[in-house]
Amino acid sequence: MGKTFCLLSLQFGHIGHGSIPATGADTVNRQQIKNKLDAYERLMRLDRPIGILLLLWPTLWALWLAGKGHPNPMVVWIFILGTILMRSAGCVMNDLADRDFDGYVERTQFRPLATGEVHTKEARLLATCLSLIAFVMVLFLNKLTISLSFIALALAMTYPLTKRFIAIPQAYLGMAFGFGIPMAYAALTNTLPLIVWALMAANLFWVIAYDTEYAMVDREDDLKIGIKSSAIFFGRYEVVAIMACYALMLGILLLIGIWQGFLWPYYLGLVSAGGIMLYHYRLIRTRDRNNCFRAFLHNNWVGASVFIGIIASSWLKYQG
Repeated sequence: MGKTFCLLSLQFGHIGHGSIPATGADTVNRQQIKNKLDAYERLMRLDRPIGILLLLWPTLWALWLAGKGHPNPMVVWIFILGTILMRSAGCVMNDLADRDFDGYVERTQFRPLATGEVHTKEARLLATCLSLIAFVMVLFLNKLTISLSFIALALAMTYPLTKRFIAIPQAYLGMAFGFGIPMAYAALTNTLPLIVWALMAANLFWVIAYDTEYAMVDREDDLKIGIKSSAIFFGRYEVVAIMACYALMLGILLLIGIWQGFLWPYYLGLVSAGGIMLYHYRLIRTRDRNNCFRAFLHNNWVGASVFIGIIASSWLKYQG
């Protein structure tokens, strides 16, 4: 509205002496606001949605399985929006914890907190607001889901600290990224059946696999600054470890399918995911940093393949 008013003032400034021309200060203020919003966007990683997708896929798996192919649409939207909000909050929390290290890592040296574009107090306020909005949305669900949300928040808040103390912090991240699974079952069934923990185990191995690919990109920088990661822990066996975790993920999902009586599209989705994982092996076996990052990003298609298989299997099972 202000921009439109200034343009009109410039075009029709000859009408009357009360016209207010646009000033250099207005332009500077608008640019400052634009720069600040851009910095917030990058701080929340909204410009890089891969993290949202990797967090969302296992949650969608659980929603469709718990809902027998027909999850409540309102619950689905709450989980989608909640995932976006909590992943954004988690990124802010991560950068707050790493603000003294990010400037020394090539991939992270231009993050808003490292460059000073966003101040610490602003980041803390942003993380708090995002978490509160997500919590308000959870209040529309049942008591069990609300209770689990506190555990999910605790995992998100403490994960950034694990990189200083735990040899494989990716395992802790796997628990955090998989906590949408029990919350989904709680929201739709008000129970936590055994399949919840089986799905969480499968997701845990998947997270260790793809986040080790991610950690391979930063390994040299992490060694210099004393940050722990699975890429450092596994050493020269990191590629073997990644493929083993992929295999364990697929093995658990296969057993879940047999146990639950899923139909052929589910197994076709697992075969598709396995083919993608073999492609990742071709990318990471040379340990080239760019290819390792490509493999990490490509895991979006692993999650999508499993989800499409679940949707198709559920449709045939419950509609056929």
